[in-house]
Amino acid sequence: MFVFVLNCGSSSFKYQLLDMRDERRIAAGLVERIGMSDSVLTYEPESRERIKETFAIADHAAAIRCVLDRLVDVNVGVIKSLADISAVGHRVVHGGEDFSGSVLIDDGVIAALEKNVPLAPLHNPPNITGIRAMMSALPGVPNVGVFDTAFHATMPPESYMYAVPYDWYTAHHVRRYGFHGTSHRFVSERAAAILGIAPEKFNCITCHMGNGSSITAIKGGKSYDTSMGMTPLEGIAMGTRSGDVDAGIIKFLGDNTGMSFADIDNALNKQSGLYGVSGVSSDMRDIESAARDGNIRARLAIDVLRHRVLKYVGAYAILLGRVDAVVFTGGIGENAIDFRASVIERLGALGIGLERSANDVRGKEAIVSTPDSRVKAMIVPTNEELVIARDTRDIVGAA
Repeated sequence: MFVFVLNCGSSSFKYQLLDMRDERRIAAGLVERIGMSDSVLTYEPESRERIKETFAIADHAAAIRCVLDRLVDVNVGVIKSLADISAVGHRVVHGGEDFSGSVLIDDGVIAALEKNVPLAPLHNPPNITGIRAMMSALPGVPNVGVFDTAFHATMPPESYMYAVPYDWYTAHHVRRYGFHGTSHRFVSERAAAILGIAPEKFNCITCHMGNGSSITAIKGGKSYDTSMGMTPLEGIAMGTRSGDVDAGIIKFLGDNTGMSFADIDNALNKQSGLYGVSGVSSDMRDIESAARDGNIRARLAIDVLRHRVLKYVGAYAILLGRVDAVVFTGGIGENAIDFRASVIERLGALGIGLERSANDVRGKEAIVSTPDSRVKAMIVPTNEELVIARDTRDIVGAA
């Protein structure tokens, strides 16, 4: 069974084709700058050289057709016919309160996604565009939606409710939803398997840290609380997002600077976080390099991020009562050796000791705490596409 996985943005998308007989990725790539004269298509077939092309691609439908053509190309293809594709799995950012798990997509599901556009105006529309384009390109092939928010549907009301007028929730669905759910789900399940603990007995804190970052408390294998909220802006500091701020800042800036709501929202989402504090970059690699060269603001950005991570991990440890592991994933979590070490060194109160030699690794599964640590510190590279492909296989197989 071959499953095509699509992660669609407003002017780009990532894709993978997986052979679910052995869960092997046989092709992957990216299409960027859709709708422009210099669109870029990257195609990487299994065990062969990557192909990168630049040409005009009018829209998502045309981009998908270009990718499908390469999958069956006589020279660079990886399957004999498009009929070999059994199903398509879509990453969908926001399912609101409508979806607590992955679903087979039909007209009713699409209508629910459209209803939830106000909750994710930048993400759900391109997700819907990708779904419609795949339905047109591969008529009759089932499509499955896998939601970033679904894993967090198990949060109890005390975790997801804001202390605001209750009718904001009932009338406008103002509540915490959480994101990166497929990543938190994958790494928590994998960490439990590595440690030999049944998922339903596994308590952990997962730290998905990249340009977008979130931390989740997982109790008995299920999301209990998470740092992101109604939008991906809440939580720890990120690449360009502020994370938690005093909501009163918005009125203060409006009253005293003349900034509009749109200006402030743009600044909090695109000009803040590591970039806003450091003034250097949103990329941790650049910031760490600048800090080593003596840049004070770069050093401050790293300190702010570490402080926020420790606050959430500490709070979640109290909420869970018992913690089996703290798990790091994502671009920073998997690769920023020095930053990860600086966090783990401060987790002694949880019974974690850092094994420095084990921590000297990037992008690989590892237990990086000392053997006598009461709570394990771990690296588990995330694989959201595999989660999407697995759910797609299971749902289509059960249909």
